[in-house]
Amino acid sequence: MKNLRAARRYAVALMAEAEYTRAVDAIADDLELIGGLFKSSRDLRRLSTSPIVSVGRKTRIFDELLGKHVSKETLGFIRLLISKHRESLLPDIVDEFVRLRDEKQGIVPADVRSAIPLTASEEKALREKLERYAEKKVRLGVSVEPELRGGLRVRIGDTVLDASIKRQLELLRECLVGASCE
Repeated sequence: MKNLRAARRYAVALMAEAEYTRAVDAIADDLELIGGLFKSSRDLRRLSTSPIVSVGRKTRIFDELLGKHVSKETLGFIRLLISKHRESLLPDIVDEFVRLRDEKQGIVPADVRSAIPLTASEEKALREKLERYAEKKVRLGVSVEPELRGGLRVRIGDTVLDASIKRQLELLRECLVGASCE
């Protein structure tokens, strides 16, 4: 079970330390690397949640795995999490830290789902339009969702902009079965 409150507290504390040491970007890069490792490695996820593996062994494994790739501040933070038996929160802490950094830098995440892969120029044009719409910088997360049949679905915060063929067909069907047409 996710403990988002605890993850948020750790992320806030790490952000405070990162700001104090002026290492926000370096720690964010480290955490994104760690987040990628957690997403791609089932063994790492199992290790972090295993009550059988000792604190010392987990510390050695994380030191060997990350020691040459992350800053000493990040590695110290991971050691702290392991000593508190909170290493399973790392993926959630990564997400919260990135969210905090984006918030402080005035960046809003936009989840874009398209029926087909977007070209680099299409992504650039979409980013520019979304930045004008949101009046902030936008970090695009693009994924392909063939069931949309065409068009895009964009989520920025609580707002969903649905310009997909699937949605247009649903509206047409509602109109044809007697609901109001707009």
